[in-house]
Amino acid sequence: MKPLNYAILKHFTKVEEASADNVIEALKGQYGSFRALKKKAVTNAIMTAEANGLIEETRFELDEAGELVVYYHAHEDGAATINKYIKD
Repeated sequence: MKPLNYAILKHFTKVEEASADNVIEALKGQYGSFRALKKKAVTNAIMTAEANGLIEETRFELDEAGELVVYYHAHEDGAATINKYIKD
C-alpha cells in the first residue's frame, strides 16, 4: 500500500477529473481507516499538488448544500511526472 498522498496523486492520473469528495469516495475502501482521509486534509493535498504544477483546476460548482466543489485533473505533463515517480 502506497502512502495516502501518493494514492491521491495517482487517482488523478486514472480519472478525467475529480473533487476532494470524489477522491475520498474512491480511496475509502483501501484508506478508510486513515485519519488523513478527511476533506480538509485531502483538499490540502490537492492544493499542494496544484501549487506544484501536477494538477490543475477544471471547473467548480455549488453542491446541493451550497458548498463550493472544485474539480481538478492531471494534465499531460503532470500525469507523466506523477507516473514517473509513483509506480502502480
